[in-house]
Amino acid sequence: MLAPSLKAHPVVRQVQGQTPDVFTQILEDGTNLALWQRCLPAHIADFGTLLLSLNEPLAESLVVELATDDADPDLRGLAESFSDLEGYEGFIADVSWLVSAFACLLGATRIGLRLRVLDNAMCPRFHVDHVPVRLITTYAGIGSQWLREGAMDRKNLASVEGEPQDCEQMACGEVALLKGEKWYGNEGFGLIHRSPQPAPGERRLILTLDWLA
Repeated sequence: MLAPSLKAHPVVRQVQGQTPDVFTQILEDGTNLALWQRCLPAHIADFGTLLLSLNEPLAESLVVELATDDADPDLRGLAESFSDLEGYEGFIADVSWLVSAFACLLGATRIGLRLRVLDNAMCPRFHVDHVPVRLITTYAGIGSQWLREGAMDRKNLASVEGEPQDCEQMACGEVALLKGEKWYGNEGFGLIHRSPQPAPGERRLILTLDWLA
């Protein structure tokens, strides 16, 4: 008898679009990046720029429990020390919308949120995330970098050896869903990406969301 054939993994691809509808494609087999090519509203972009100009530290993490009554996520206290800056309310509303959209897409009840100001590359080597899926967006400063499939031998991940010189760059304000190694069926095909190195004296304001449950 012939041995049963193994199911081939779908062609790995990355998709981009100018509306948040592109997010739904992350649920498709083979898609390991869905990138919303948005431009930040001016008042939110100005808030991020003003926040960075203060040269104050910011590193906050919280677990957002999603209610079942379609209530807005409880983000009370997030970046509270900057609440007097113009544009703060719009910024919080934007983060709230992203949390709700992320949760709705995945059917999540708990979201891990991290908001940070960085003056160096948090993860400077190309790597994959050992999570099901992660949302990343930069509100001010340089955006994250990623590779198309085949641009780098995965055996060289997290090392200098074999790192390509050319890579794709997310623009500030764009929102990315990155499929990781713990997404069922995506083992070995997590999106390869890294944090960029800001220029001397420059910083970035970055938000990440993780699906906890």
